[in-house]
Amino acid sequence: MDTYEVAVEKSKKIENEIHMNPKKHRVLTGDRPTGRLHLGHYFGTLQNRVKLSNLGVPTCIVIADYQVLTDHDSYKEIADNTKQLTIDYISAGIEPSNDVIIFPHSYIPELNQLMLPFLTLVSNSELSRNPTVKEEIQAAGLKSVNAGMYTYPIHQACDILFCKGDVVPVGKDQLPHLEMTRTIARRFNERFSKKNPVFPEPQALLSKTPSVAGLDGFQKMSKSRNNAIFLSSTADETAKLIKKAKTDAQRFITYDPENREEVSNLLSLISLCTNEDPNEIAQRIGDGGAGLLKKTLTEAINEYLRPIREKRAQLEKDPEYIRSVLLNGVDRARELAQVTLNEVREAMNMVI
Repeated sequence: MDTYEVAVEKSKKIENEIHMNPKKHRVLTGDRPTGRLHLGHYFGTLQNRVKLSNLGVPTCIVIADYQVLTDHDSYKEIADNTKQLTIDYISAGIEPSNDVIIFPHSYIPELNQLMLPFLTLVSNSELSRNPTVKEEIQAAGLKSVNAGMYTYPIHQACDILFCKGDVVPVGKDQLPHLEMTRTIARRFNERFSKKNPVFPEPQALLSKTPSVAGLDGFQKMSKSRNNAIFLSSTADETAKLIKKAKTDAQRFITYDPENREEVSNLLSLISLCTNEDPNEIAQRIGDGGAGLLKKTLTEAINEYLRPIREKRAQLEKDPEYIRSVLLNGVDRARELAQVTLNEVREAMNMVI
């Protein structure tokens, strides 16, 4: 497995290649439909997806609905969450096209057929050692772990490789999952198709934005922790949430991430929305205290999200359009998947 430093260098190289020749690569990215997207998602991954799609990079965005079943008891909400994710994507600036498709992977049988051959390429011990799986089990507080959780990285490999995705935008915590995909691609090629490799070994495109902390200042922004501002939140809802945000007892505002985590986090959120230096924001607020800090943050977020929210409002009135985006994405994804599955069958001598 590459060290983080090596992954960073490879990511920089891929980013340069993408700018020079965006059609050379295919990006695979996506989310599980466990709820609507928030600012952490936006600045962590969604903003980068918008940039890539605007550059003209062929992009597959998978809504990983099957994977919700591994650790969430929320299957009744999957369909609505899938539609809301699609609305979030489009309102943020992703324009569906022949090169940019959005689809749920449960609708792509050819993708899911890759699961069986891929499982034969990985050992039980490799699955149980995956650090990302361990963290997700712990975060979900699971006492009984179903087999789907352990095979989650294999299904993620199916998502990436069915369309021959060679670039995957991820954060540092997702690198072990991506390494599993690389291992599966390499082992398949070595075992079944040495002369004509079927699969690329996908590389990570690392986000430049570190993990975005929630309004409590300590933990990653998350729906389950009730510390998130959603793209779909209204201006008033945003103001109410920010009023409850944690600060500290010092009135004069300074940017000091080591000693003033909560205050510095709110300054960082302003900075993400305005592109100002957090120290300059702190100097401007000065002895205005927590009240002015929260007011500044509220105005910055509401102004930043205003066009996204306006677009969201329009899209929510047109459910048939959202459905057509997903169904068109399914059709295009199945075309890609059928080609790949035929190549896999041929490599494994299963064509009749």
